[in-house]
Amino acid sequence: MLREQKRFFRSVLILCDGLVVIAASILAYIIRFHWMSTIEANPTYITHAIPVLATLPIMMGAMFWAGLYQPRRDQSFLREASTIIKAMVIGVLLTFVFVQLFSKALFNGHDFSRGQFGIYLGLAIAMMLIWRFGFRVFLRILRSRGWNLRHVAIVGTGRLGQVVCHTLRRNSWTGINPSIFISHHGETSRKRCLNLPVHGGLNDLERILDEHDISGVFLALPNRMSSETGNLVARLERYPVDVRIVPDMNPKFLPINMAAHELEGMPILSLRESPLSGWGRVTKRMLDIAGSLAALAIFGLPMLIIAWLVRRSGPGPVIFRQERMSMNGQCFKIYKFRTMTHVTAEQQVLRDAGKGTEAWTRENDPRITRIGALLRKTSLDELPQLFNVLMGEMSLVGPRPERPELIRQFREDWRGYMLRQNVKAGITGWAQVNGLRGNTSLRKRLQYDLFYVRNWSLMFDIRILWMTMFKGFVHPNAQ
Repeated sequence: MLREQKRFFRSVLILCDGLVVIAASILAYIIRFHWMSTIEANPTYITHAIPVLATLPIMMGAMFWAGLYQPRRDQSFLREASTIIKAMVIGVLLTFVFVQLFSKALFNGHDFSRGQFGIYLGLAIAMMLIWRFGFRVFLRILRSRGWNLRHVAIVGTGRLGQVVCHTLRRNSWTGINPSIFISHHGETSRKRCLNLPVHGGLNDLERILDEHDISGVFLALPNRMSSETGNLVARLERYPVDVRIVPDMNPKFLPINMAAHELEGMPILSLRESPLSGWGRVTKRMLDIAGSLAALAIFGLPMLIIAWLVRRSGPGPVIFRQERMSMNGQCFKIYKFRTMTHVTAEQQVLRDAGKGTEAWTRENDPRITRIGALLRKTSLDELPQLFNVLMGEMSLVGPRPERPELIRQFREDWRGYMLRQNVKAGITGWAQVNGLRGNTSLRKRLQYDLFYVRNWSLMFDIRILWMTMFKGFVHPNAQ
């Protein structure tokens, strides 16, 4: 019955998705050529709407390719939304290319408006997101009344099995309902666990699955029984149930999202990897280049004035360079406007850090020049780092780069500290816009940096840049 429900809801999604795409294409035609048109002889429905409707299979193919019809009970709507946007962009681009290439042969050589396809893309994304979100809300209402639930068994009555049960109950919106336990022991006399029945142990696995209508099994074995996992999976192959394995691992050792991959049939479980891979790396780099060029255009003249003032403040170069560490432990020279009376004063800070003494500059530090104090308070001394960004050594957004000698010390004292090196160091970051600058808690800064690494997205970067405009320049902790 559950399998039939799955096929039914999948058919509903395909049918309604197709109707949404058709509605978006027709509405795009109406908006472009009836509401926005300024020419007397408007294109007709036959010449400019039917050709787009004829390419519906391309849009549906893009949605199938993106995986929009895979089960998504245990995924958030944000992940589904990103998949929808990807499918719509690819589908509309392929549709545009198709009608342009074959317009002469199939559509009497009519020119198609780019504005029409731009409106089509915007409408398709918005309407699909609204429809899919509404469908989720509808399913939640059904599931809250006991409909469309998938009943699963949890193999393991220990700590991990109970964690799985609590987690599934807290996320009831998935429709995955834990209904029975199976003990991880061969035999058991235990009858209840978390108010759910325990129907036996591993020796009774086949009997239990034969007697109960179960659609999925969660294997939550303690770590000492990990060698039994392969045998259990082989035994479960005889049953039409979904199998999920929950590893017995402490979340403290998984500060970055774990991901499963496959290489020529070989399963690979990634416990630590940079979130900036594939298109993520490309889009972040594009943002860095565009943002740094725009910032240089805005601050170019102020930077020249600052350089002149620094030159007059005392002996030494205008730009001070320090060795810092960025992504994957790569060292580079960071650029800053000199803010102290001479270079040796800046270098003394480095020597103090190497000795383990106080490395932060102090309030009213006599080594800091008057213009240097102003630059530090306003963070304008860091403007030359825009050139570090252009050269690919830094990013606009990321954890602040630290000196190698400090990192060697911190990685021994703070578990997980090196995980912040999985992304490029940044001029601004999540910790900085939340006031963690200068001589502030290292533990809190690390927590904010790791949160950024775990949850990185292009929109998160844009949000931090926006917050930097209001919180990132002048702050009491800046010294």
